[in-house]
Amino acid sequence: MKNCAIILAGGEGTRMKSSKPKAMAEILFRPMIDRVMDAALGAGVEDICVVTGYRADILDEHLKGRAETVHQAERLGTGHAVMQAADFIKEHSGVNVLILNGDAPFIDSKTIADALEYHTANRFVQTVISAKIDNPFGYGRIVRDKNESFKAIVEEASADCKTKKIKEINSGAMWFDCDTLTELLGLLTNDNSKGEYYITDTVSIALGKGLKVGAFAADNADAVLGANTRIQLAELNELLRKKVMTELMTEGVSVPCSDGVMIDDDAEIGADTVILPGTIIKHGCKIGKNCVIGPNTVLFDTTVGDNCTLNSVQAESAVIHDNASIGPFAHLRPGAEIGESSHCGNFTEVKNSKIGHHTSVSHLTYVGDSDVGNGVNFGCGCVTVNFNGKNKNRCVIGDDAFIGCNTNLIAPVTVGDRAFTAAGSTVTDDVPADALAIARERQTNKEGWVTDKKPYRPKKY
Repeated sequence: MKNCAIILAGGEGTRMKSSKPKAMAEILFRPMIDRVMDAALGAGVEDICVVTGYRADILDEHLKGRAETVHQAERLGTGHAVMQAADFIKEHSGVNVLILNGDAPFIDSKTIADALEYHTANRFVQTVISAKIDNPFGYGRIVRDKNESFKAIVEEASADCKTKKIKEINSGAMWFDCDTLTELLGLLTNDNSKGEYYITDTVSIALGKGLKVGAFAADNADAVLGANTRIQLAELNELLRKKVMTELMTEGVSVPCSDGVMIDDDAEIGADTVILPGTIIKHGCKIGKNCVIGPNTVLFDTTVGDNCTLNSVQAESAVIHDNASIGPFAHLRPGAEIGESSHCGNFTEVKNSKIGHHTSVSHLTYVGDSDVGNGVNFGCGCVTVNFNGKNKNRCVIGDDAFIGCNTNLIAPVTVGDRAFTAAGSTVTDDVPADALAIARERQTNKEGWVTDKKPYRPKKY
Protein backbone atom coordinates (compact mmCIF):
# COMPACT_ATOMS: atom_id res chain seq x y z
CA MET A 1 0.00 0.00 0.00
CA LYS A 2 1.20 3.52 -0.83
CA ASN A 3 1.90 6.31 1.63
CA CYS A 4 -0.96 8.74 2.12
CA ALA A 5 -1.70 12.31 3.20
CA ILE A 6 -4.30 14.18 5.23
CA ILE A 7 -4.79 17.85 4.40
CA LEU A 8 -6.48 20.03 7.01
CA ALA A 9 -8.76 22.47 5.18
CA GLY A 10 -11.64 23.13 7.54
CA GLY A 11 -10.66 26.65 8.56
CA GLU A 12 -13.10 29.50 8.10
CA GLY A 13 -10.51 32.21 7.84
CA THR A 14 -12.63 34.71 9.76
CA ARG A 15 -10.12 37.51 9.26
CA MET A 16 -10.26 36.98 5.50
CA LYS A 17 -13.90 38.10 5.67
CA SER A 18 -14.72 35.60 2.93
CA SER A 19 -17.68 33.35 2.18
CA LYS A 20 -15.22 30.63 1.09
CA PRO A 21 -13.04 28.27 3.14
CA LYS A 22 -9.63 29.77 3.86
CA ALA A 23 -7.90 27.02 1.86
CA MET A 24 -9.73 28.27 -1.25
CA ALA A 25 -7.99 31.67 -1.10
CA GLU A 26 -5.78 32.03 -4.17
CA ILE A 27 -2.05 32.52 -4.60
CA LEU A 28 -1.29 33.54 -8.19
CA PHE A 29 -4.78 32.48 -9.33
CA ARG A 30 -4.70 29.00 -7.80
CA PRO A 31 -6.39 28.04 -4.52
CA MET A 32 -3.98 27.23 -1.71
CA ILE A 33 -5.49 23.76 -1.36
CA ASP A 34 -4.51 22.98 -4.97
CA ARG A 35 -0.92 24.01 -4.36
CA VAL A 36 -0.72 21.82 -1.25
CA MET A 37 -2.25 18.86 -3.11
CA ASP A 38 0.14 19.32 -6.04
CA ALA A 39 3.10 19.26 -3.65
CA ALA A 40 1.92 15.97 -2.13
CA LEU A 41 1.22 14.40 -5.51
CA GLY A 42 4.59 15.58 -6.81
CA ALA A 43 6.27 13.74 -3.94
CA GLY A 44 4.53 10.51 -4.92
CA VAL A 45 1.78 10.66 -2.27
CA GLU A 46 -1.32 9.65 -4.23
CA ASP A 47 -3.92 8.74 -1.59
CA ILE A 48 -5.17 12.01 -0.12
CA CYS A 49 -7.91 12.77 2.39
CA VAL A 50 -9.03 16.38 2.83
CA VAL A 51 -10.66 17.36 6.12
CA THR A 52 -13.33 19.95 5.36
CA GLY A 53 -15.23 22.19 7.74
CA TYR A 54 -16.54 25.66 6.97
CA ARG A 55 -18.45 25.66 3.66
CA ALA A 56 -17.51 22.05 2.98
CA ASP A 57 -19.79 22.12 -0.06
CA ILE A 58 -17.41 24.53 -1.82
CA LEU A 59 -14.40 22.29 -1.25
CA ASP A 60 -16.31 19.15 -2.24
CA GLU A 61 -17.37 20.77 -5.50
CA HIS A 62 -13.87 22.09 -6.17
CA LEU A 63 -12.11 18.79 -5.50
CA LYS A 64 -14.62 16.76 -7.58
CA GLY A 65 -13.34 13.39 -6.50
CA ARG A 66 -9.63 14.23 -6.70
CA ALA A 67 -9.36 13.34 -3.02
CA GLU A 68 -11.39 11.61 -0.35
CA THR A 69 -13.08 14.08 2.02
CA VAL A 70 -14.25 13.88 5.63
CA HIS A 71 -16.19 16.60 7.40
CA GLN A 72 -15.23 18.22 10.69
CA ALA A 73 -18.64 19.53 11.74
CA GLU A 74 -17.32 21.21 14.89
CA ARG A 75 -13.84 22.73 14.73
CA LEU A 76 -12.07 21.66 17.91
CA GLY A 77 -8.44 21.96 16.89
CA THR A 78 -5.98 20.32 14.53
CA GLY A 79 -5.88 17.09 16.47
CA HIS A 80 -9.66 16.85 16.32
CA ALA A 81 -9.49 17.46 12.57
CA VAL A 82 -7.11 14.54 12.10
CA MET A 83 -9.40 12.37 14.25
CA GLN A 84 -12.12 12.78 11.60
CA ALA A 85 -9.87 10.82 9.22
CA ALA A 86 -9.44 7.90 11.64
CA ASP A 87 -10.92 5.37 9.20
CA PHE A 88 -8.69 6.63 6.39
CA ILE A 89 -5.63 6.23 8.64
CA LYS A 90 -6.62 2.69 9.64
CA GLU A 91 -7.11 1.75 5.99
CA HIS A 92 -3.45 2.63 5.45
CA SER A 93 -2.09 0.58 8.31
CA GLY A 94 1.54 -0.35 7.81
CA VAL A 95 2.56 2.73 5.81
CA ASN A 96 3.20 6.41 6.53
CA VAL A 97 0.80 9.33 6.54
CA LEU A 98 1.64 12.99 5.92
CA ILE A 99 -0.28 15.73 7.74
CA LEU A 100 -0.43 19.02 5.82
CA ASN A 101 -2.17 22.37 6.33
CA GLY A 102 -4.36 23.42 3.42
CA ASP A 103 -3.46 27.07 3.98
CA ALA A 104 0.33 26.64 3.76
CA PRO A 105 0.74 26.95 -0.03
CA PHE A 106 4.54 26.98 -0.25
CA ILE A 107 5.17 23.46 0.99
CA ASP A 108 6.97 21.75 -1.90
CA SER A 109 7.42 18.23 -3.23
CA LYS A 110 11.15 18.11 -2.53
CA THR A 111 10.68 19.01 1.13
CA ILE A 112 7.98 16.35 1.50
CA ALA A 113 10.08 13.66 -0.20
CA ASP A 114 13.26 14.56 1.66
CA ALA A 115 11.41 14.55 4.99
CA LEU A 116 9.98 11.10 4.23
CA GLU A 117 13.44 9.76 3.41
CA TYR A 118 14.74 11.19 6.71
CA HIS A 119 11.71 9.74 8.54
CA THR A 120 12.17 6.21 7.19
CA ALA A 121 15.98 6.15 7.30
CA ASN A 122 15.94 6.98 11.02
CA ARG A 123 12.98 4.71 11.77
CA PHE A 124 11.05 7.55 13.39
CA VAL A 125 7.38 7.06 14.23
CA GLN A 126 6.85 10.80 13.81
CA THR A 127 8.83 13.46 11.96
CA VAL A 128 8.01 17.15 12.22
CA ILE A 129 8.93 19.28 9.19
CA SER A 130 10.59 22.47 10.39
CA ALA A 131 12.26 25.51 8.85
CA LYS A 132 14.55 28.28 9.99
CA ILE A 133 13.28 31.83 9.49
CA ASP A 134 14.59 35.26 10.48
CA ASN A 135 11.45 36.31 12.35
CA PRO A 136 10.02 33.34 14.26
CA PHE A 137 7.53 35.37 16.30
CA GLY A 138 4.20 33.64 16.70
CA TYR A 139 5.42 30.18 15.66
CA GLY A 140 6.08 27.09 17.75
CA ARG A 141 9.85 26.68 18.29
CA ILE A 142 11.73 23.45 17.61
CA VAL A 143 13.80 22.69 20.70
CA ARG A 144 16.77 20.35 20.35
CA ASP A 145 19.22 18.96 22.91
CA LYS A 146 22.98 19.45 22.83
CA ASN A 147 23.27 16.57 20.36
CA GLU A 148 20.80 18.29 18.01
CA SER A 149 18.22 15.59 18.67
CA PHE A 150 14.62 16.81 18.59
CA LYS A 151 13.27 17.42 22.07
CA ALA A 152 10.02 19.42 21.92
CA ILE A 153 7.79 21.97 20.21
CA VAL A 154 7.28 25.01 22.42
CA GLU A 155 4.55 27.46 21.42
CA GLU A 156 5.17 31.20 21.51
CA ALA A 157 2.90 31.74 24.52
CA SER A 158 4.79 29.15 26.57
CA ALA A 159 8.33 30.04 25.47
CA ASP A 160 10.85 31.65 27.78
CA CYS A 161 13.30 34.30 26.57
CA LYS A 162 15.94 31.75 25.56
CA THR A 163 13.45 29.63 23.63
CA LYS A 164 12.04 32.67 21.83
CA LYS A 165 15.48 33.26 20.29
CA ILE A 166 15.30 29.91 18.47
CA LYS A 167 14.72 30.47 14.75
CA GLU A 168 13.80 26.90 13.84
CA ILE A 169 10.01 26.63 13.85
CA ASN A 170 7.28 24.08 13.33
CA SER A 171 5.79 24.17 9.80
CA GLY A 172 2.68 22.27 10.85
CA ALA A 173 3.51 19.47 8.41
CA MET A 174 4.59 16.09 9.76
CA TRP A 175 5.03 12.46 8.82
CA PHE A 176 3.65 9.66 11.00
CA ASP A 177 3.66 5.93 11.02
CA CYS A 178 -0.09 5.28 10.52
CA ASP A 179 -0.41 2.74 13.32
CA THR A 180 1.41 5.00 15.77
CA LEU A 181 -0.76 7.97 14.78
CA THR A 182 -3.89 5.95 15.53
CA GLU A 183 -2.49 5.17 18.97
CA LEU A 184 -1.46 8.78 19.66
CA LEU A 185 -4.83 10.20 18.60
CA GLY A 186 -6.44 8.01 21.22
CA LEU A 187 -4.25 9.62 23.87
CA LEU A 188 -4.86 13.25 22.91
CA THR A 189 -6.74 15.40 25.43
CA ASN A 190 -8.29 18.86 25.27
CA ASP A 191 -7.05 19.91 28.69
CA ASN A 192 -6.23 23.51 27.74
CA SER A 193 -7.80 26.95 27.90
CA LYS A 194 -9.57 26.57 24.55
CA GLY A 195 -10.76 23.02 25.08
CA GLU A 196 -9.25 21.93 21.76
CA TYR A 197 -7.19 18.95 20.59
CA TYR A 198 -3.82 19.86 19.05
CA ILE A 199 -1.90 17.54 16.73
CA THR A 200 1.38 19.02 18.02
CA ASP A 201 0.62 17.47 21.44
CA THR A 202 1.36 14.08 19.88
CA VAL A 203 5.07 15.00 20.02
CA SER A 204 5.22 15.12 23.80
CA ILE A 205 3.03 12.03 24.09
CA ALA A 206 5.27 10.03 21.75
CA LEU A 207 8.47 11.20 23.42
CA GLY A 208 6.95 10.43 26.81
CA LYS A 209 6.36 6.86 25.65
CA GLY A 210 10.00 6.57 24.59
CA LEU A 211 9.17 6.53 20.87
CA LYS A 212 11.58 7.92 18.27
CA VAL A 213 10.51 11.36 17.05
CA GLY A 214 12.53 13.59 14.73
CA ALA A 215 12.47 17.05 13.20
CA PHE A 216 13.51 17.57 9.58
CA ALA A 217 14.79 21.08 8.82
CA ALA A 218 13.64 22.03 5.31
CA ASP A 219 15.84 24.03 2.96
CA ASN A 220 12.72 25.92 1.86
CA ALA A 221 12.06 28.47 4.60
CA ASP A 222 8.85 29.55 2.86
CA ALA A 223 7.30 26.14 3.55
CA VAL A 224 6.00 27.44 6.88
CA LEU A 225 4.24 30.52 5.51
CA GLY A 226 0.47 30.84 5.57
CA ALA A 227 -2.14 33.59 5.35
CA ASN A 228 -4.82 34.56 7.86
CA THR A 229 -5.71 37.96 6.39
CA ARG A 230 -6.06 39.52 2.95
CA ILE A 231 -2.94 41.54 3.70
CA GLN A 232 -0.93 38.39 4.38
CA LEU A 233 -2.44 36.81 1.27
CA ALA A 234 -1.23 39.76 -0.81
CA GLU A 235 2.23 39.39 0.73
CA LEU A 236 2.36 35.71 -0.27
CA ASN A 237 1.23 36.61 -3.78
CA GLU A 238 3.95 39.21 -4.09
CA LEU A 239 6.58 36.85 -2.68
CA LEU A 240 5.75 34.15 -5.22
CA ARG A 241 5.30 36.67 -8.07
CA LYS A 242 8.83 38.00 -7.61
CA LYS A 243 10.27 34.53 -7.14
CA VAL A 244 8.73 33.32 -10.41
CA MET A 245 9.97 36.32 -12.39
CA THR A 246 13.46 36.00 -10.92
CA GLU A 247 13.64 32.35 -11.94
CA LEU A 248 12.37 33.12 -15.45
CA MET A 249 14.81 35.99 -15.97
CA THR A 250 17.62 33.74 -14.78
CA GLU A 251 16.61 31.33 -17.57
CA GLY A 252 16.70 34.04 -20.25
CA VAL A 253 13.18 35.51 -20.22
CA SER A 254 13.00 39.32 -20.32
CA VAL A 255 10.65 41.26 -18.04
CA PRO A 256 11.74 44.86 -18.71
CA CYS A 257 9.03 46.30 -16.45
CA SER A 258 7.17 44.08 -13.99
CA ASP A 259 4.19 46.42 -13.49
CA GLY A 260 1.04 44.30 -13.52
CA VAL A 261 2.91 41.14 -14.56
CA MET A 262 1.70 37.97 -12.83
CA ILE A 263 2.95 34.55 -13.94
CA ASP A 264 1.90 31.23 -12.46
CA ASP A 265 4.84 29.23 -11.17
CA ASP A 266 4.00 26.28 -13.42
CA ALA A 267 4.38 28.36 -16.61
CA GLU A 268 7.06 27.29 -19.09
CA ILE A 269 8.56 30.18 -21.07
CA GLY A 270 11.42 29.98 -23.55
CA ALA A 271 14.56 32.09 -23.70
CA ASP A 272 14.51 35.52 -25.35
CA THR A 273 10.77 35.86 -24.87
CA VAL A 274 9.73 39.31 -23.63
CA ILE A 275 6.90 39.74 -21.14
CA LEU A 276 5.45 43.27 -21.24
CA PRO A 277 3.48 45.14 -18.53
CA GLY A 278 -0.06 44.11 -17.66
CA THR A 279 0.48 40.51 -18.76
CA ILE A 280 -1.12 37.72 -16.71
CA ILE A 281 -0.07 34.14 -17.42
CA LYS A 282 -2.19 31.67 -15.50
CA HIS A 283 -2.06 27.94 -14.83
CA GLY A 284 -1.11 25.53 -17.61
CA CYS A 285 0.65 27.84 -20.07
CA LYS A 286 3.63 26.96 -22.27
CA ILE A 287 5.31 29.70 -24.30
CA GLY A 288 8.15 29.21 -26.76
CA LYS A 289 11.27 31.20 -27.57
CA ASN A 290 11.61 34.71 -29.03
CA CYS A 291 8.02 35.71 -28.35
CA VAL A 292 6.62 39.08 -27.32
CA ILE A 293 3.74 38.65 -24.89
CA GLY A 294 1.78 41.78 -24.02
CA PRO A 295 1.15 44.38 -23.06
CA ASN A 296 -2.16 43.65 -21.36
CA THR A 297 -2.43 40.00 -22.31
CA VAL A 298 -4.13 37.25 -20.28
CA LEU A 299 -3.38 33.59 -20.98
CA PHE A 300 -4.81 30.48 -19.32
CA ASP A 301 -4.06 26.85 -20.22
CA THR A 302 -2.63 28.05 -23.54
CA THR A 303 0.32 26.87 -25.63
CA VAL A 304 2.27 29.40 -27.69
CA GLY A 305 4.97 28.43 -30.18
CA ASP A 306 8.22 30.20 -31.03
CA ASN A 307 8.50 33.71 -32.51
CA CYS A 308 4.91 34.68 -31.73
CA THR A 309 3.52 38.12 -30.91
CA LEU A 310 0.50 38.52 -28.64
CA ASN A 311 -0.64 42.09 -28.06
CA SER A 312 -3.65 42.71 -25.80
CA VAL A 313 -4.89 39.14 -26.19
CA GLN A 314 -7.22 37.04 -24.06
CA ALA A 315 -6.68 33.31 -24.64
CA GLU A 316 -8.06 30.29 -22.80
CA SER A 317 -7.30 26.64 -23.64
CA ALA A 318 -5.91 27.66 -27.02
CA VAL A 319 -2.96 26.58 -29.17
CA ILE A 320 -0.90 29.10 -31.15
CA HIS A 321 1.73 27.78 -33.53
CA ASP A 322 5.12 29.27 -34.48
CA ASN A 323 5.38 32.76 -35.98
CA ALA A 324 1.74 33.62 -35.38
CA SER A 325 0.66 37.18 -34.66
CA ILE A 326 -2.37 37.80 -32.46
CA GLY A 327 -4.01 41.13 -31.58
CA PRO A 328 -4.37 43.79 -30.62
CA PHE A 329 -7.68 43.12 -28.86
CA ALA A 330 -8.19 39.50 -29.93
CA HIS A 331 -10.02 36.78 -28.01
CA LEU A 332 -9.12 33.11 -28.37
CA ARG A 333 -11.70 30.94 -26.65
CA PRO A 334 -11.38 27.24 -25.73
CA GLY A 335 -10.57 24.99 -28.66
CA ALA A 336 -8.99 27.72 -30.80
CA GLU A 337 -5.91 26.61 -32.73
CA ILE A 338 -4.02 29.18 -34.76
CA GLY A 339 -1.69 27.85 -37.46
CA GLU A 340 1.89 28.74 -38.20
CA SER A 341 2.48 32.29 -39.49
CA SER A 342 -1.23 33.13 -39.24
CA HIS A 343 -2.69 36.37 -37.98
CA CYS A 344 -5.74 37.22 -35.89
CA GLY A 345 -6.04 40.98 -35.60
CA ASN A 346 -8.12 43.77 -34.13
CA PHE A 347 -11.31 42.68 -32.42
CA THR A 348 -11.33 39.12 -33.73
CA GLU A 349 -12.70 36.14 -31.84
CA VAL A 350 -11.95 32.49 -32.49
CA LYS A 351 -13.76 29.68 -30.68
CA ASN A 352 -13.47 25.89 -31.06
CA SER A 353 -11.91 26.34 -34.49
CA LYS A 354 -8.75 25.32 -36.29
CA ILE A 355 -7.11 28.06 -38.34
CA GLY A 356 -4.59 26.82 -40.91
CA HIS A 357 -1.13 28.14 -41.74
CA HIS A 358 -0.55 31.59 -43.31
CA THR A 359 -4.21 32.54 -42.82
CA SER A 360 -5.31 36.08 -42.02
CA VAL A 361 -8.31 36.96 -39.85
CA SER A 362 -7.55 40.63 -39.70
CA HIS A 363 -10.31 42.53 -37.96
CA LEU A 364 -13.86 42.54 -36.60
CA THR A 365 -14.43 38.87 -37.42
CA TYR A 366 -15.87 35.91 -35.51
CA VAL A 367 -14.79 32.36 -36.38
CA GLY A 368 -16.65 29.77 -34.34
CA ASP A 369 -16.88 25.98 -34.74
CA SER A 370 -14.99 26.04 -38.02
CA ASP A 371 -12.16 24.31 -39.85
CA VAL A 372 -10.21 26.87 -41.84
CA GLY A 373 -7.52 25.91 -44.35
CA ASN A 374 -4.15 27.40 -45.23
CA GLY A 375 -3.68 30.76 -46.91
CA VAL A 376 -7.25 31.93 -46.28
CA ASN A 377 -8.07 35.64 -46.08
CA PHE A 378 -11.02 36.98 -44.12
CA GLY A 379 -12.19 40.49 -44.89
CA CYS A 380 -13.52 42.84 -42.23
CA GLY A 381 -16.69 41.98 -40.36
CA CYS A 382 -17.09 38.30 -41.28
CA VAL A 383 -19.03 35.79 -39.17
CA THR A 384 -19.32 32.02 -39.23
CA VAL A 385 -22.90 31.75 -38.01
CA ASN A 386 -22.57 28.57 -35.98
CA PHE A 387 -25.76 28.54 -33.86
CA ASN A 388 -29.28 28.21 -35.20
CA GLY A 389 -30.97 28.60 -31.84
CA LYS A 390 -30.93 24.87 -31.11
CA ASN A 391 -27.72 23.27 -32.39
CA LYS A 392 -24.12 24.26 -33.06
CA ASN A 393 -22.90 23.50 -36.59
CA ARG A 394 -19.50 23.74 -38.27
CA CYS A 395 -18.18 25.54 -41.31
CA VAL A 396 -15.36 24.25 -43.49
CA ILE A 397 -13.23 26.68 -45.49
CA GLY A 398 -10.69 25.32 -47.95
CA ASP A 399 -7.15 26.42 -48.73
CA ASP A 400 -6.55 29.84 -50.29
CA ALA A 401 -10.22 30.85 -50.05
CA PHE A 402 -11.12 34.54 -49.87
CA ILE A 403 -13.98 35.53 -47.58
CA GLY A 404 -15.16 39.00 -48.57
CA CYS A 405 -16.00 41.75 -46.10
CA ASN A 406 -19.23 41.32 -44.13
CA THR A 407 -19.76 37.76 -45.27
CA ASN A 408 -22.01 35.57 -43.13
CA LEU A 409 -21.40 31.84 -43.51
CA ILE A 410 -24.52 30.06 -42.22
CA ALA A 411 -23.29 26.73 -40.82
CA PRO A 412 -23.14 24.00 -41.86
CA VAL A 413 -21.58 25.22 -45.08
CA THR A 414 -18.38 24.41 -46.99
CA VAL A 415 -16.34 26.89 -49.00
CA GLY A 416 -14.04 25.07 -51.39
CA ASP A 417 -10.36 25.64 -52.15
CA ARG A 418 -9.63 29.01 -53.80
CA ALA A 419 -13.32 29.98 -53.69
CA PHE A 420 -14.37 33.61 -53.16
CA THR A 421 -17.40 35.13 -51.47
CA ALA A 422 -18.54 38.59 -52.54
CA ALA A 423 -18.59 41.32 -49.90
CA GLY A 424 -21.88 41.52 -48.04
CA SER A 425 -22.97 37.97 -48.88
CA THR A 426 -24.98 35.68 -46.63
CA VAL A 427 -23.93 32.22 -47.77
CA THR A 428 -26.30 29.33 -47.01
CA ASP A 429 -25.14 26.78 -49.60
CA ASP A 430 -21.79 25.15 -50.27
CA VAL A 431 -19.41 27.06 -52.53
CA PRO A 432 -17.48 24.87 -55.00
CA ALA A 433 -13.74 25.21 -55.42
CA ASP A 434 -12.67 28.14 -57.64
CA ALA A 435 -16.19 29.62 -57.60
CA LEU A 436 -17.40 33.11 -56.64
CA ALA A 437 -20.46 33.15 -54.37
CA ILE A 438 -22.67 36.24 -54.54
CA ALA A 439 -25.48 36.04 -52.01
CA ARG A 440 -27.09 39.49 -51.80
CA GLU A 441 -30.12 41.26 -53.36
CA ARG A 442 -29.74 43.88 -56.05
CA GLN A 443 -29.89 47.39 -54.60
CA THR A 444 -33.17 49.29 -54.96
CA ASN A 445 -33.45 53.06 -54.26
CA LYS A 446 -36.94 54.36 -53.39
CA GLU A 447 -36.91 58.06 -54.21
CA GLY A 448 -38.63 60.36 -51.67
CA TRP A 449 -39.31 57.56 -49.17
CA VAL A 450 -38.01 59.55 -46.17
CA THR A 451 -40.07 62.64 -47.13
CA ASP A 452 -43.24 60.55 -47.43
CA LYS A 453 -42.82 58.22 -44.47
CA LYS A 454 -41.10 60.60 -42.04
CA PRO A 455 -39.50 57.74 -40.08
CA TYR A 456 -37.93 60.11 -37.57
CA ARG A 457 -38.81 63.01 -35.30
CA PRO A 458 -37.54 66.36 -36.51
CA LYS A 459 -34.57 67.50 -34.46
CA LYS A 460 -34.02 71.01 -33.18
CA TYR A 461 -30.41 72.19 -33.20
